[in-house]
Amino acid sequence: MPYAGDLIATNRKEPVSNLNQTDQEREMHDRTWRFLIAAHGRDWMFDTSVELQRTRIGPARDFRYTTERYYTWLRTTTYQSSPTRYSTVGRHIQADFDTLPTTFQSICAVQEVDRQRRVALAELGGIEQSVADNVAARRTENQWHIEWFVRALNYRYDSYSYALDHLLVETPHEQSMGVDENLRRMRPWVDRANRGDFCLSGAGAGSGSHVTIPSRFQTMVMDREVVVPK
Repeated sequence: MPYAGDLIATNRKEPVSNLNQTDQEREMHDRTWRFLIAAHGRDWMFDTSVELQRTRIGPARDFRYTTERYYTWLRTTTYQSSPTRYSTVGRHIQADFDTLPTTFQSICAVQEVDRQRRVALAELGGIEQSVADNVAARRTENQWHIEWFVRALNYRYDSYSYALDHLLVETPHEQSMGVDENLRRMRPWVDRANRGDFCLSGAGAGSGSHVTIPSRFQTMVMDREVVVPK
C-alpha cells in the first residue's frame, strides 16, 4: 500500500521522498498514530479513511470529521449505569493526556532532524540536486504529518468537550466535574500544538504560563429561582 500510495501522491503532484527513515521519524509516527485513530471507539474517527490517508492512497480527509461522532458512539454503547459514560470520557482524556509529553518530544526530535539535514546540505559541497529535492520533500512530509496530528488533537478535544456538554444535558451527574477537570488539564497541550510549540522545556504544558482556564461550571449561570411547594 505505501508503494502504491507514493505513486498516487506523485501523480497528484505532491512531494514524495525516498530517504531512509530515521529512528526519530519512526518513533514520531508510532507515537502520533494513537491520536489519528480511536481503537476504543471502533470507527468513530473514521479508521479506514485514516489508513488510506496514512498510505497516501487517498488525500487528507480528516478536515471533514464532525465532533458529534464520538458522542453518538458513546450514547449508543450499552452501559449498566449512565454515569459510567462520564468515567469512559474521563479515561479516554486521561489516556491522551498521559501520552502527550512523549509525543511532543518525538515531534521535537523530528524537527531537529530536519534542521540538521538542512544544515548539512548547506555546508557540504557536491551534493546532488536530487538529494536536495529529497530533503525538501521529506521536510514537507514530516510537516504534513505534524499538522495532521495537531488537527487530530483538536478533534479529540472538541469531541470530548461536545460529549461532556451533551451528557450534562442528557444525564446530569456529579462525575461531570472530574471530566471537566481532565479537559482543563488537556487544553494547554492543545494550545501548544496549535502554536507549533513542541520543544518547550519544562515538565508540563503550562510551564511559563499563568493563564487559568475557567471551568465550564464556573462560567455557567446558576439557576437561583426559589420554587415554593404547593
